[in-house]
Amino acid sequence: MGLCPEQCRAARGLLNWSQEKLATLSGVSRSTIKDFECHRHALHRATEALVVKALETAGVRLLPPEGDGPGVRLVRMKGAG
Repeated sequence: MGLCPEQCRAARGLLNWSQEKLATLSGVSRSTIKDFECHRHALHRATEALVVKALETAGVRLLPPEGDGPGVRLVRMKGAG
């Protein structure tokens, strides 16, 4: 599944993360996150995998584009609550 810029921004919003925090936790530069979210360029496959892993580890589920379109959901982490 390809991460789209809108999903990235929405996921950060659910987590209350800045672009800097996502960059740090995923191991990519903030300018890469910024340029991706602003539709300046796509992410390389390996970079996308790092970003997705950081978001999913934090509890974000990326929803596929089929049906209503791409989306995000914050899931309850095991052992939480």
